[in-house]
Formats: sequence, C-alpha cells, structure tokens
Amino acid sequence: MTKEKISILYVDDEMNNLISFKAVFRIKYNILTAISGEEAIKILRNNTVNLIITDQRMPQMTGVEFLESILNEFPDPIRILLTGYADMNAVIDAVNKGKIFHYLSKPWNEDELDITITRAFDVYKQKMNEREITNKLSLSNDQLEFLLRQKLLS
Repeated sequence: MTKEKISILYVDDEMNNLISFKAVFRIKYNILTAISGEEAIKILRNNTVNLIITDQRMPQMTGVEFLESILNEFPDPIRILLTGYADMNAVIDAVNKGKIFHYLSKPWNEDELDITITRAFDVYKQKMNEREITNKLSLSNDQLEFLLRQKLLS
C-alpha cells in the first residue's frame, strides 16, 4: 500500500518564505502555498488539506484572523502558527480563536517544524479515525433501533 503524502497549505505574505518552505519540504510532503488568506481560502475550496501553517503578520488578514475565518467551512485541517514576533496576544488569540495545534517562531527550524508536522498529522489521523468510528457506531445504533422497533411491532 502506498503511503499518501501529507498535504500542507503554507500561507505567508513573503514570497521568499513560500519558496523556501516548498524547496525544503516538497519531496516529503504535498505542498500548497498561498500569499494571502484570501488565496488560501480558494486553495482550500479546491484541495484536500491536512495541515495549515500560516504566518501571523500579514497585511489584509492576520494568521489568526485567517484561521478563525475558516473554522466553520474547514474544521478538519490541523493548524500551526508561525510568527517572527514574540507577540503573546497573538499566541493567545491563535489558541482561543484559531484553534491552533502548535505555535512556532520564525525563522523556523527545519527539524523542529518537521517534527511538529509529523505530530500534527498524527492528531489529524486520530481525529479522522474517531470520526469514522463515530459514524459507524451511529449507523449501527440506527440499525439496532430499527430492529428493535420491528420486534416490538411484531
């Protein structure tokens, strides 16, 4: 069985960061990049994404604002926030509003980011597995209720 590549959307307003990220991780992961929150939303609507990594400080929409804005439409991807500034309010907002999994400072350390991606994907897989089990249990419950009703009516 072929192992599917982790699909990552990296959002940053600096083109050099997007290029660097893709150059470092493109062999190991399926990398999608966006230069803004608006472009990222378009990408999310057309692609399956497991993880979202976003810069905090961007012009039209901060990373936290972006993550918060997509929660209802795209609740599944695991979120990681990057910022070059020690802005504790941004971190608190990211956790409370954007539901981030992890916060990393820029410039990112390749090994640390790679480990974080692996851990985040493990959480993603667990979340998807739990959803599948819940759906199967719900279906089984519905079937049992139907059989019980049938037995009570006969």
